[in-house]
Amino acid sequence: MHIRDFIANFNNHPVLFIGSGFSFRYLKNTYTWNALLSKVCEDLWGSDEKYLDIKARCTQPNGYCPFEQVATEIETEFNSALERDRNGIFKEINDTFYESMRNGVTLSRFKIYIAKLVGDLTLKEGLEEELNELKRARKNIGSIITTNYDQFIEKVFEFNPLVGNDILLSNPYGSIYKIHGCVTDISKIIITTDDYKKFNEQYELIRAQMLSIFIHNPIIFLGYGIGDENIQQVLKTIFSYIPLNTPEAEKIRQNFLLVEYDCGSTNHEITDHDIVVKNSNIRINKLKTDDYCELYKHLANINLPISAMDVRKVQSIVKEIYAGGSIKVMITENIDELKNSDRILAIGSDRTLKYQYLTIPEMIQNYFTIIEEANSSLISLVNKQSISDAQYFPIYGFSKICQQIDNVDHLKSIQTKNLANFIRNKCNERKHSHTSILDINKDDTIAESYKHRAIMYGVSIGQISLDEVEKFLKNVPSEMRKESDYRRLLCLFDKKKYQ
Repeated sequence: MHIRDFIANFNNHPVLFIGSGFSFRYLKNTYTWNALLSKVCEDLWGSDEKYLDIKARCTQPNGYCPFEQVATEIETEFNSALERDRNGIFKEINDTFYESMRNGVTLSRFKIYIAKLVGDLTLKEGLEEELNELKRARKNIGSIITTNYDQFIEKVFEFNPLVGNDILLSNPYGSIYKIHGCVTDISKIIITTDDYKKFNEQYELIRAQMLSIFIHNPIIFLGYGIGDENIQQVLKTIFSYIPLNTPEAEKIRQNFLLVEYDCGSTNHEITDHDIVVKNSNIRINKLKTDDYCELYKHLANINLPISAMDVRKVQSIVKEIYAGGSIKVMITENIDELKNSDRILAIGSDRTLKYQYLTIPEMIQNYFTIIEEANSSLISLVNKQSISDAQYFPIYGFSKICQQIDNVDHLKSIQTKNLANFIRNKCNERKHSHTSILDINKDDTIAESYKHRAIMYGVSIGQISLDEVEKFLKNVPSEMRKESDYRRLLCLFDKKKYQ
């Protein structure tokens, strides 16, 4: 079956279960478990021989090496070595350790260094198009479960990361379950034998939290090999509760997809693959490919009646109602007589509801997210709102995504006319030779009140690159995106990039 047809059958938001291979695909500096532990030893002792000695002691007769046991030995020796050498090459790690102790938090020097090693999020070149497709798909992703420590997933998806007990109190939609910890909370990193023992003791509660996600949503494994223990654990979790030879088990099986990396392959066909769980064969779906763009494109095109982020908002409101919050609830009469397709749930302030979910200022504030996700349903709300001839509204980029915008030519003419008038009347006297926004902001000869005009001039004549303008606009705090200077520069960027 083609990946397009497989994903078209989804009737709920898929959940991604992400492993280390995902970071390997996109980040320059990342490690397998084996390579990470070897790196720590090489940095401390100058070669990999100490690591190989420890690994040899831990390796079982059948060749299996429990890396959590290797990590336990390394942690003991690493921590002792740094304690004896306060101001050596690991002085920065010791500084962090002692500062944490002064604040009443006991951390492992070994884990502090692990967090430092996996904290680099420098991207590999040549994967921009693929990552853009992934960002387009995120509006349809329900949640993410990962065993990775790094923050790359948060950076791409802009989901809420949950670690440790936070998982148990969470709203699953729009969340990242970091079940093995995160570099932002070093004390919760799971890597040693003792860590795994404590994790398994607490896992029953986390298992129950994730079980309903596994049962009700399609599950896509990314960054794992076919024999990975994490996949085995997920299947054991589900089929401990669901008998294997039942219609429910078959429905769950049909929702499982393992994406296995195959260098250079452009395969788009899904095949069956058997995995042995509890002495029984479980047949799951497998896509073996190197063309992840195709996968992400079809995920972005899932036709569901509501986005995953909207589900999250509804769940948050319902949670507040349960908790006795101050939310006012109004139910229409005879709601039980309405068909499901006739029902409308409206959530927001009175002001927001008048505009049917997003106001024009809110669309401007969320411009880059809407563009990245190619969210045509949100953009179509422009038709429900009024844009005056004096407003700055970035219609060019939106019109590339949504073909159903009324009066689009008129809106483009408004944007073009307003920009032309402002640049002609306010910016042309602000000519300069700067090629970056940073240089303009550093130039003391340009008054603070005129810096915006100087930036507009530089962008209008192509003196400042659109890539720099995009980075600048994305870093503007949300509360400042309501200001006229931001709107004008956004409209100029939008017109030059998408006209």
